[in-house]
Amino acid sequence: MLELLKKPIHDYTDPASFAIPYYFILIGIELYINTKQKMELYEKKDTCANLVLALGTGFLGTVGIAIFYALFTFLYQYRLFNIPSTWWAWILIVFVDDFNYYWYHRWHHEVRIFWAAHVNHHSSQKLNFSTALRQPWTVALYYKAFWFWLPLIGFQPWMVMSMMSINLIYQYWTHTTLIGKLGFLEWFMNTPSHHRVHHASNVKYLDKNHAGIFIIWDKLFGTFQEEEETPVYGLTTNLNSYNPIHIAFYEYGSIWKDARKSKSFSELLKYIFYPPGWSPDGSTKTSKQLQKEMLAKKSV
Repeated sequence: MLELLKKPIHDYTDPASFAIPYYFILIGIELYINTKQKMELYEKKDTCANLVLALGTGFLGTVGIAIFYALFTFLYQYRLFNIPSTWWAWILIVFVDDFNYYWYHRWHHEVRIFWAAHVNHHSSQKLNFSTALRQPWTVALYYKAFWFWLPLIGFQPWMVMSMMSINLIYQYWTHTTLIGKLGFLEWFMNTPSHHRVHHASNVKYLDKNHAGIFIIWDKLFGTFQEEEETPVYGLTTNLNSYNPIHIAFYEYGSIWKDARKSKSFSELLKYIFYPPGWSPDGSTKTSKQLQKEMLAKKSV
């Protein structure tokens, strides 16, 4: 890994390609424990859907890397500063990248058109290491665009792309129910406990813990929630489908159906850009509306 991080700008290799064995070793360990202890961590059709989605994301992600590496290299010509690939620059980019990831991830929960791309990662009713591979196909083509400002301020494109992958590699191990709370690490790191909350459909847990590596951003910006009651995984309305095509694209169809019944251009835009669950008549509700109702019931 250290040798990879020293490579020049014209010789980039994605760190994620080296992490594939790590992904499947952890799945193997989890499956062994699942069988040995007769747990129900995995469901065959669900796992197969996860792996098919992972293959699609891998292919599209390779295309995305080529496109955005070229774009970042172009933008880097107009950089404001020259940031070297020294130890302090790597420490800096760890935090800058993670801060950027937090907002990127949060927007994908709070803006419906982005949620349409991201929702399939949350659509499994299981949480295991294969769920981490249940990645959106459409996101693979555009998500790096959210990092365009890093080469503009002076981070070398290969550093930016490498750090993005390292962040995602880190997040993989948080997709499990087998690891409990980790003491003082819970204060500042994203952990399996924090990420279980993020994948839960309990009203209390909706749109919480968007962290990549550090949970500090959620604590700073008001989206942190401790794991308390047992999480129920999936969506507030589950798909009940294992068809990878349906999983990948169904929410775009839902937006289209809602857009067709909009009564004004303003309403159309709200269906597309307001949070998931928004409706003009309140027949469906956003996570904040559901949480507000939950608190109101508790206070009675």
